[in-house]
Amino acid sequence: MEMTKSKYSPLEDNTGTSKGVCHYVVTVLSLILVLITFPISIFFCLKVVQEYERAVIFRLGRLLPGGAKGPGLFFILPCIDTYRKVDLRVVSFDVPPQEILTKDSVTVAVDAVVYFKIYNATISITKVEDANRSTRLLAQTTLRNVLGTKSLSEILSERDNISHVMQTSLDEATDPWGVKVERVEVKDVRLPQQLQRAMAAEAEASREARAKVIAADGEMNASRSLKEAADILAENSQALQLRYLQTLTTISAEKSSTILFPLPLNFISRFLPKNGNSPKMIRSSKDEEEFECKL
Repeated sequence: MEMTKSKYSPLEDNTGTSKGVCHYVVTVLSLILVLITFPISIFFCLKVVQEYERAVIFRLGRLLPGGAKGPGLFFILPCIDTYRKVDLRVVSFDVPPQEILTKDSVTVAVDAVVYFKIYNATISITKVEDANRSTRLLAQTTLRNVLGTKSLSEILSERDNISHVMQTSLDEATDPWGVKVERVEVKDVRLPQQLQRAMAAEAEASREARAKVIAADGEMNASRSLKEAADILAENSQALQLRYLQTLTTISAEKSSTILFPLPLNFISRFLPKNGNSPKMIRSSKDEEEFECKL
């Protein structure tokens, strides 16, 4: 299985150190014990690791040369060898909600999820006590540090950028531990209730302002169109009469209606007395008739 290379050597603890005579004596005695108790000892000497695991072996407290073993069978000597299995699969964990004070002095609660894996089993055992726990704690502090440099608007609108910055920072910090941070995602940003109400009111006011601007633009465009139509009708009296007839046709297409035709004064004057006296209104059923048209 191809592994990611690291600048940290897992075998640097053994460089230039002597194992001593006792180490070899105890190793030989352990081999003799295995041979004497064979084949029973074979059940204690052979171990199995899965495809996604590696075994880091220590002999008398020293890291066994050759690096981590696996996958498959590997051999240990009882009494003097100990080993620890390391899972190389991608692990995810939730970062608990962190109370963060943003750059513009707003308190928000932010949580995230982190995906990581151990790419070097030997380093993850020899360089840090608990790689998983250390990565979790570091993720919490990194989340607070990164978001503390952002304003509220940046946190709400730049989640992808924040996730990338966190992933890069965590990956660089955990590389000496043999840990590779694959991905970081900001899950949720919770605001105080008072701030949520203020933002909702601001958004509502902004929507109302935009609606008023749109309505005003529509009225202005409509008035321009009406002015142009009035100018055209004023230039041509026949067009005005045609429009008048079209309006009557439109009204007649609706439900039964009574239409009153206004008559000009010069037309009514023909029916009035032509002496110099002011005309007297004659009250009769005929005089009170109106010109009506039932459509």
